[in-house]
Amino acid sequence: MELKQLVALVTVGDTGSVTKAARLLHVVQPAVSRYIRALEDEVGVPLFERSRQGMTLTPAGEVLAGRARRALLELERARAEIRPDRHHIQGIVTIGLLESTVELVSAPLVEALGRRHPGIDLRLLSAFSGHLQQWLDDGAVDMSLLYNLASTPSISVTPLLREALWAVAPPEAELSGGDALTWARVSENRLVLPVVGHGLRTLIDQALRTAGVEPTIACQTNSMLVQKKLVAVGTGWSVLPAAGVAEDVAAGRLNGGPMADPEIFRTIVLALPRGGRVPPAVEVVAAEIVRVTRRLIENGAWPTASVVAEFD
Repeated sequence: MELKQLVALVTVGDTGSVTKAARLLHVVQPAVSRYIRALEDEVGVPLFERSRQGMTLTPAGEVLAGRARRALLELERARAEIRPDRHHIQGIVTIGLLESTVELVSAPLVEALGRRHPGIDLRLLSAFSGHLQQWLDDGAVDMSLLYNLASTPSISVTPLLREALWAVAPPEAELSGGDALTWARVSENRLVLPVVGHGLRTLIDQALRTAGVEPTIACQTNSMLVQKKLVAVGTGWSVLPAAGVAEDVAAGRLNGGPMADPEIFRTIVLALPRGGRVPPAVEVVAAEIVRVTRRLIENGAWPTASVVAEFD
């Protein structure tokens, strides 16, 4: 397999078109078609389904394209790391951020790294914890924020902070001045919750069982943005991490407060894969994530959060 063939495979897979791929790669269309045919001849199976609507990866094509993306990314990282520069740490670093932390963490992290380490090519991906852990295992991200996870044989975990979950209500809800809300009080309203199997939903269901209440569920979704929008228009109440709703509550788009009877917490950790050499760029980004989260806690921007460990 040649590098140009793998690049063609990924680009056609992303665009769904040989013509578009050729334009992006600055080569003629027949060349891209030759690269794809050569790959298919080598692996012995079709990599694309061809139709009038375009090119769609076959299951075999999806497998090879996924591997090709990782190989191309590793080559890109290697080029960035060995490019001569005596003054700056360089390299590509991909970080997984919990969806509920993006609004708080992304801007100060990008600003700090741009100021301290302008040679780092930073890439941010956001998802729920389960997806992020899979991406970490697969090598799609260099590190990730996860929650309620201990170290494993493949992942090294550093606890960063502990935060409470909040009851989240429409802006017109009459909440009592920041006092904690009981699960019985919250369950008087229809609830908009994460889907079953989601990590937050597991915590919520455990708390509901402890409180001995049976909620009426208006909707389940895998999107925190959808949860917040549905709460804002009065579809129901929800229970979300304070980090994910702090700006909305401060702006009056939502109302909210900590839970009680029982309280419910999550621990956010920084996870990196074990084994192998850790590039300098990854080391400095990991350290910067810790500094950023600590500053957010110290200045009160991360409600209810407290530092639980130092970063080594």
